[in-house]
Amino acid sequence: MPIGTAFHPRTFALCESLSYRDWSGYYAVSAYETHHEHEYNAIRNAAALIDISPLFKYIVKGPDAARVVDRVITRDVRKMAVGQVWYTPWCDDAGKVIDDGTVTRLEEQVFRWTAADPSLRWLRLNSSGLAVEIEDMSESVAALALQGPTSARVLRVAAEADIDALRYFRVTSGRIGRVPVDISRTGYTGDLGYEIWMPAEYALDVWDALMQAGGPFDIKPVGMLALDVARVEAGLLLIDVDFNSSRKALIESQKYTPFEMGLGRLVNIDKAPFVGRAALAEEHRLGPARMVVGLQIDWTEVEALYDRFSLAPVAPAAASRVAVPVVHEGQQVGRATTTAWSPALKRLIALATVDAPLVAEGTRLQVEVTVEATRHYVSAVVVKTPFFNPPRKTATPPA
Repeated sequence: MPIGTAFHPRTFALCESLSYRDWSGYYAVSAYETHHEHEYNAIRNAAALIDISPLFKYIVKGPDAARVVDRVITRDVRKMAVGQVWYTPWCDDAGKVIDDGTVTRLEEQVFRWTAADPSLRWLRLNSSGLAVEIEDMSESVAALALQGPTSARVLRVAAEADIDALRYFRVTSGRIGRVPVDISRTGYTGDLGYEIWMPAEYALDVWDALMQAGGPFDIKPVGMLALDVARVEAGLLLIDVDFNSSRKALIESQKYTPFEMGLGRLVNIDKAPFVGRAALAEEHRLGPARMVVGLQIDWTEVEALYDRFSLAPVAPAAASRVAVPVVHEGQQVGRATTTAWSPALKRLIALATVDAPLVAEGTRLQVEVTVEATRHYVSAVVVKTPFFNPPRKTATPPA
């Protein structure tokens, strides 16, 4: 049975819908209101406060900490500065992705690691014989994502920290009220945003301070339904939906490599030996057999299908995580894993795994759509992700 995070006394009081889901053994709000429209609008037009405490969090420290991190992830830690945050995958010996997450270099030999799935055993297995300590901070550290165009203004009021100098994918330390916090210029929405890390015992103090400071900037607590739409617009993949961990996959086709996930830019083949390097070097030479791409679905064809049944077309409010076939010239060539109506773009979009010969931008495909229990196919085109990519996402100082 799930338990509440350190923020549960506040989020429960605000959750009018009583709609929850299980996230790594914790209660996570699906939507605070009966519909998540206002929460999505907070992400894109104001400030959204999201409880991300269920992430698994580890501290890797000691004389050989950098060697351990470099052995596990696909990126070259020698290029990572103190105060920098990296998004990265990590793989098994066959080059298949175990998970993806962020690694933050807090000090020269101190790293904070976040993951969607438990990774403590894997980190310790790969640290055997090295002078390093790996501590599970998942329960003792609480975390919030503060996302949206006015999020910087909220932090300028609430935090004693140099927000204006904080660059994209960098971290700084400061205080919110009397609570020491780390603030990183990161997020899972594809918008201007921050993630805030704090001792769990002071979590409610930080929540209250942010909500009070955020009042003039239209801050709202936001749940998973709104976040799901935003992350699809941002072209961000979700484990167990858009790709599978190699540790959970039942068959080989459920496993993905970084190249197949579109993360080839994060694989440094020429760095020191790391888990999966030989297999990834071979795939880099040959090219991936498939890739995750963005699809823009022809909405006029969807409308025509509904009109055939004398029905008004309905844009889906929530992102669909039901995989549907993608075809080309009558043959299935992949599957759309997440499909969502983008309120920002007014388009139906999808993240899809497609066979390699057909992953080029502009390739025309077809996606299955069901209307009145009847399956149909509508046109779709491969497009570059992220679908939504505002300049404010990376601006420093943020506008």
